[in-house]
Amino acid sequence: MCRTCDSRLDRRTLLGAAGLAMAAGLSAAGKAFAAEGPGSGLTPDQALDKLKQGNRRYVADAQSCVMDMARRRNETAGGQAPWATLVSCADSRVPPELIFGGLTLGELFVVRNAGNTVDTTAMGTLEYGAAVLKSPLIVVLGHSGCGAVAAACDVVAKNATFPGAIGPMIEPIVPAALAARGRQGDFIDNTVRENVRRTVAKLTSAGPIIAEAVKAGAVKIVGARYDLATGAVDVFA
Repeated sequence: MCRTCDSRLDRRTLLGAAGLAMAAGLSAAGKAFAAEGPGSGLTPDQALDKLKQGNRRYVADAQSCVMDMARRRNETAGGQAPWATLVSCADSRVPPELIFGGLTLGELFVVRNAGNTVDTTAMGTLEYGAAVLKSPLIVVLGHSGCGAVAAACDVVAKNATFPGAIGPMIEPIVPAALAARGRQGDFIDNTVRENVRRTVAKLTSAGPIIAEAVKAGAVKIVGARYDLATGAVDVFA
């Protein structure tokens, strides 16, 4: 059964002082962050465990929770305190709120694009989530059968080209395909995982905002793969 709609986040704790100082410094620099809030009160590990529990519920019984959306909309209209941030593929079969147990408004801060890559826009979004919204967890979520990854594999294996902006869009995935080529197992799925690992590494070393939050223990970054057939999420990086 999905989560009940009456459950609420526990705001009993604050994030680390370093994370708070970082957010305060950003606000003082431009006073542009009117949406800054108190955060969810969850630690990175608590947020990750909450996602894992939600996915187990989804795999066991994927029926949708009947939510009081009007009430939740009113509760979140004045601000947000998402407890996890996701970099996910735009694939219509991978809706983050559903695959993590029927989550509702205000819980996940999500960046979605084909191939779950991180460009300047995505990076700025993730930094905002970490420093201003105080989301303690970043998950880079790939999935089986990813079309963008398959296209990058075709570039490597078949010298394929793609029209319009599709070619430039998948360019960041090509290095992962090059690294995965020749490994034992399925080429596309190996590239899915390699692409996730590389994005996690990029975020971990990107700075200064996210890197400093990770160093302070205010943010944790993990990589995962969603299986389209089983619904299970495997956290592996």
